Amino acid sequence: MAGAAQAATLDDVKARGALNCGVSQGLPGFSSPNDKNEWSGLDVDFCRAIAAAIFNDPSKVKYSPLSAKDRFTALTSGAIDLLSRNTTWTMSRDTTLGFNFAGVIYYDGQGFMIRKSAGVKSTTELDGASICVQTGTSNELNVGDYFRSKNMKYKEVIAFATLDEAIKAYESGRCDAFTSDRSQLAAVRLKLTNPADHLVLPETISKEPLGPLVRHGDDQWFDLVKWTYFALLNAEELGITSKNVDQMVNSTNPEIKRLLGTDGKYGEGVGLTADWAVRIIKAVGNYGEIYDRNVGPSTPLGIERGINKLWTEGGLQYGMPVR
Repeated sequence: MAGAAQAATLDDVKARGALNCGVSQGLPGFSSPNDKNEWSGLDVDFCRAIAAAIFNDPSKVKYSPLSAKDRFTALTSGAIDLLSRNTTWTMSRDTTLGFNFAGVIYYDGQGFMIRKSAGVKSTTELDGASICVQTGTSNELNVGDYFRSKNMKYKEVIAFATLDEAIKAYESGRCDAFTSDRSQLAAVRLKLTNPADHLVLPETISKEPLGPLVRHGDDQWFDLVKWTYFALLNAEELGITSKNVDQMVNSTNPEIKRLLGTDGKYGEGVGLTADWAVRIIKAVGNYGEIYDRNVGPSTPLGIERGINKLWTEGGLQYGMPVR
C-alpha cells in the first residue's frame, strides 16, 4: 500500500525553503530544460505558481525529472511534494495508489503519429501496424482497447522505458506508428530530425485528463494545490492578468475582492496569506496566459485552446468559486 503524506507537507516545504516538484524528462511546452537547466512549460508554471503562493517567489522550486515508470514511486516515497507531469487521472491511480489528483490542467486524448510517406490518413488504416509506446503509461492498454473496438489487429506493440528511447525507435523505423497523448505527440514531432515528414492523425482514441497530484493523507496540502489551480482559472474568467493584477486589487467586484484577498481571509484556509492569489497571478499569470505562453497557437506546438477553453467560452475548464 502506498505511504500516506506527512500531515504537514506545507510546513516541510517552508522549512526546506523550496518545493520539490516532479516533472517530465523533457517535453517541450509542458516541462523542458534549456541548456542552462532552466525549466519551462505548462506543468513547470504550475510548480512555479505553488512556490509563488507559498514563498512569493516562483523560483523556489527544485525540479526532479521523472520517467513515466518512476513518477509514482517518487511521489509515494516523499522524494517530491507534487507531481506535475502529464499524468492521466484514472480510477486506479486515484483509488489504489494513494494519490489525489488536484484538477485537470490539460484535457487531452491519445492519438497516433505516422510518417507522411506511409500514405495513412486515419487510424482506421493502421491494421497490421507495429506501434511504439512508452512503458508506465496507459497508452498500451488504450491501443489494445481501440484496435479491438475497430476489429483490427496490430503487428506488435513495442514498449520503451523512456520517451527518448521510444522516439528514437520510431524515427529509426522500428515501428510504423508512435502513440501517446496528442499534446505529447505535438511536442515529440518537434524533436524529430525532419518534423515536416511526420503527421499526427486526426482521431482521438481516449480521454486523457492530465493533472497534478499529491499523496493521500494531507488535506491541507491537497487543498492548497487544488485551489492554486482554481485561482488560475478564476483569474482568467474575471479578467485578472499578470499585467493588471495590481490595479485589480482595487476592484469593487465581490468575486475579484474575495479572490485577491481584499474581502475575507480565504487564504488562511489553505495555510497561506490573504494575498495568496495575487502572488500566483503576478508570478505566472492566469491559466490563459500560461497556456498561450507554453503551448498556444503562437508557440512552436501551436495547439488551439479547444476543450481547454473556459466553460464560459464553450470549454471544460471551470474554477470553483471563492466564497
